[in-house]
Amino acid sequence: MQKEEFTITVYTENHIGLLVRIATMFSRRKINIESLNTSPSEAEGIHRFTIVINEFEEVVRKLARQIEKQVEVLKAYYNTNEEIIWQELALYKVSTDEIAEKAKVERLLREHGARAVVIRKDYTIFETSGHREETDKLVEVLAPYGLIEFVRSARVAIIKASHGFHEKLREFEETEPGEEQIENEFLDKQETVFSM
Repeated sequence: MQKEEFTITVYTENHIGLLVRIATMFSRRKINIESLNTSPSEAEGIHRFTIVINEFEEVVRKLARQIEKQVEVLKAYYNTNEEIIWQELALYKVSTDEIAEKAKVERLLREHGARAVVIRKDYTIFETSGHREETDKLVEVLAPYGLIEFVRSARVAIIKASHGFHEKLREFEETEPGEEQIENEFLDKQETVFSM
């Protein structure tokens, strides 16, 4: 059995300090985070963490359970790359003189799905998205043409088999009564006892 790349998706309330507590869980276990992205989710008021690690499945399963024990965490999923659809965004800064002189570069950029987002006299910035191997390949292609700078975003991922977290949240709310409902049921029972 060997380590595998897993994407952990965590749905949370948006609270200060939660990111630090979750990151600490990884560092305590000496697990390196390859990629970390946080963003709003499809459900209002709920945020989504997308964390990529290389680890054994058993370790990832235990880690997801530990993350779920945090008060502000609603749910944590973990998936292999086959179970998700994912992309990363990459930006490349290249010398405009080099690009202008070599028409071949334009063709290479088109082949890699890159498009210009900023064109200045001194440099041009190109953007593309894809899997890490694809964005890394374009670094190799542009290196001989004066690649000045390169940056890649964290992974964004959607679980293939999921109907969406808001559906699960609705199911959870229907089966787990909220504090208000429990309090009302308690008051109803008390009123029944006193009226006897």
